Amino acid sequence: MINVNFINNYNKDYDIYRDIYQECAAIAMKILKKDDEYDLSVTLVDNEFIHQMNKHYRNKDYVTDVISFENDFDVNIDIEYYDLGDIFISVDKAIAQANEYHHSLKRELIFLFIHGLLHCCGYDHLNENDEKIMFSIQGGIMDEIKNKISF
Repeated sequence: MINVNFINNYNKDYDIYRDIYQECAAIAMKILKKDDEYDLSVTLVDNEFIHQMNKHYRNKDYVTDVISFENDFDVNIDIEYYDLGDIFISVDKAIAQANEYHHSLKRELIFLFIHGLLHCCGYDHLNENDEKIMFSIQGGIMDEIKNKISF
């Protein structure tokens, strides 16, 4: 089971993503065969906020769409739940990308959430092989979500 702690620092109209992200996370964790107790935080922000985070934490001076911080934990320790980490999504950037890619904002915000979730679960795309693995899993999760949530 996963509990998504949702923080909306963007606009109250986006509060609907609290339940959407919870459902998407449950679908993803089932596909990933992760059945322990997990916590994950997701925060919706604007371009200015994510730009400052990208600059401060990643030393990259530009706006990005999603930043995730994976928590490292020892799976051999017996704990009640695992805190996977934190995801920050720029709604401004998501709006621009949804327009650029000609799909819905809802699809883009779900995609960015799943991308961040996979990073928090230890997946990355720093090399070609890892990219193939991560993007294949990401595509499968998005296909499953598309079957259950219209976007």
